Amino acid sequence: MKQFYKIGEISRLYGIGPDSLRYYEELGLLEPRRSNNNYRMYGLDDLWRLNVIRDLRRLNFPMEKIQKYMNCRSINSTKALLTEELAVINDHIDSLEQLKENVSERLIILEEAKGQAMGNVIEKDFAERHCHRILHPFHADEEMDMLIKQLLNKDKHNLYIIGNNRIGSLLPLAKAKNAKYQDYAGVFIIDKNGDSSLKAGRYLSVSYHGDSHQHEAYFPKLLDYAAAHNLTLAGDILEFLWVDIHQASDISEHITELQIRVEQNSI
Repeated sequence: MKQFYKIGEISRLYGIGPDSLRYYEELGLLEPRRSNNNYRMYGLDDLWRLNVIRDLRRLNFPMEKIQKYMNCRSINSTKALLTEELAVINDHIDSLEQLKENVSERLIILEEAKGQAMGNVIEKDFAERHCHRILHPFHADEEMDMLIKQLLNKDKHNLYIIGNNRIGSLLPLAKAKNAKYQDYAGVFIIDKNGDSSLKAGRYLSVSYHGDSHQHEAYFPKLLDYAAAHNLTLAGDILEFLWVDIHQASDISEHITELQIRVEQNSI
């Protein structure tokens, strides 16, 4: 067995770039000798050190922690290091499980979108829905995109826009009654950890395909249904985007739902 190896041989053997090997040397983790031609020559003592460094790097330990460990190794410090990493791994597993659940939910939502009743007003009952909300007037889609980005930043690990039917805009009822359908009051995203909420109760709902700005055609249907069933509209109109430009480039595939809470009129 060879006693010494050149930097190129070590680089190929361990899959570590020469620059990284030189960096490890700067940190004092490796101590290669110099040949007569001033080449770095790595001995057997460097090899076991590289084995340890490689294993710890695979566990995502930072170089500062590796350096500290290499300078003071013991059974206790090794157990402490691996115990700490096990906790990190378990956190990653929890995050991946949560992500898996979230992605699975969004796949279900996209399937449910296909079964949406289009064009007809229906009644839905909802418990209180927690949400994140930003109240900021806007008129254009570009403004909404910026507000939605701010919403998603409230929980970067759990809030997504692709396949999410919980994102929407708030349209004041008074604005809609005056045909000012682009005068939105803000945006929201339903999330169990939200610091705001949408009221529980019975809601009228109508969904439609195509361009999301068809309120002129569909808001009157909500008014007519409420009048015919002795209901009073209450609160803002909730505009949910089941499918939009983020999920489909073909506008004919887009699905928008309008919801508004209603109260029974006294007879």
